[in-house]
Amino acid sequence: MPTPRKSLVSLEDTLFYHCISRCVRKAFLCGVDNYTGQSYEHRRDWVESRLLELSSVFAIDICAYVVMSNHLHLVLRIDVELAKHWSDVEVVTQWQKLFKGDSLNHDFVKGEPLESYQQNIINKRVKEYRLRLMDISWFMRALNEPIARRANAEDKCKGRFWEGRFKSQALLDEAAVLACMAYVDLNPIRAKMAATPETSDFTSIQKRIQAAMKGEQPTSLLPFVGNESKGIAKGVMFSAKDYLQLVDDTGRIVRADKRGYMSQESATILNRLNIPQENWIKLATEFTNIFKGPVGNTQELTAYCEHLERKRRQGAANCHRWLDSA
Repeated sequence: MPTPRKSLVSLEDTLFYHCISRCVRKAFLCGVDNYTGQSYEHRRDWVESRLLELSSVFAIDICAYVVMSNHLHLVLRIDVELAKHWSDVEVVTQWQKLFKGDSLNHDFVKGEPLESYQQNIINKRVKEYRLRLMDISWFMRALNEPIARRANAEDKCKGRFWEGRFKSQALLDEAAVLACMAYVDLNPIRAKMAATPETSDFTSIQKRIQAAMKGEQPTSLLPFVGNESKGIAKGVMFSAKDYLQLVDDTGRIVRADKRGYMSQESATILNRLNIPQENWIKLATEFTNIFKGPVGNTQELTAYCEHLERKRRQGAANCHRWLDSA
C-alpha cells in the first residue's frame, strides 16, 4: 500500500524534497514521439511556464527542475516562515491567484464588513489555505492537472495523463540537496538531449547560467547564498559560481565523448561535503536508482525516521555507503 504523503514530510528534519512526475501513456510529454513521429516539444513551455507561475503563488521555492520527454524532476523547498508571516488577506489573495473563490472570499479581500458567522467561515478557510499553500501535494496538483487537461484536449482523448501519484523523497542534509540538484540539472546531458548545461532547454541550470552571465541569479529560483547567509533570509548554502562549475565539471565527466576532470573549485566543495569524487559521480548520475526513499547521512536519516515513528530506516545501507564520511 502506498505511503500517505503526510508520512513522507517532516518539516522538523528538512524543508527540501525531490519530486518526480511521469506520464502514464505511450505518447510523450514533450519532445518527439518515436512511434508516431509527432512533436510535442511545445508542451515543455506549458510545464515550465506553469511551474514558474506556481513559484510566485505557493510558499514553496524551486531549487532545480528539468522537463524531460516523458517525466519531470523538481527539487523544492517549503518556505514555512513565509506562509506563517502572510496576513489572512494575503493568504486568501494568494489562493485566489489559482482558484476562483466565492463572493465571501472577494468581500473579505476587499475589506467589506462581515457577519460573525461569515468571519468564522473565513477563519477556517484561511487556516486551510495557509496549509495548502505550503503543501507539496497541492503544488503538484496545481502543476499537473492543467497540463493533463491541455494534453488530453490536444490528443482528443480522456483518462489519466500522469501516473496516479508523483514520487517524493526527503533530502535530509546539504550533501543530499546538492547531489540531487546536480542529478536533476544533468538529466538532459545523461540522456544525450543536450551537449552542455547551457544548451539544456527548459531546465533550471540553463536559467542559472543565463542569469550568471549578467552577474545575477534568477528571481524564479531559490538563490545560492554562499557558505554564509550574509543576512539573506533563505537560500542554498553554496556559492552559485562554485555550483555552476561543479555541474559543468560533472557534465564533462558524464559525457562519454569528452574527457572530464574536477576543477579546484569543485574539489573544494566535495572536500567540504566529505564526498569522494567517485561517490559524487555516482550520485550525480544514478541518484534515483540508488535512493528510493529519504536521502541523507545515517544520523539525519535516523532522526527523520524517529520523528515519523518509522520502525525501519529505508535505504540506510546506501545512505551510509554514499553519503557518510569515507
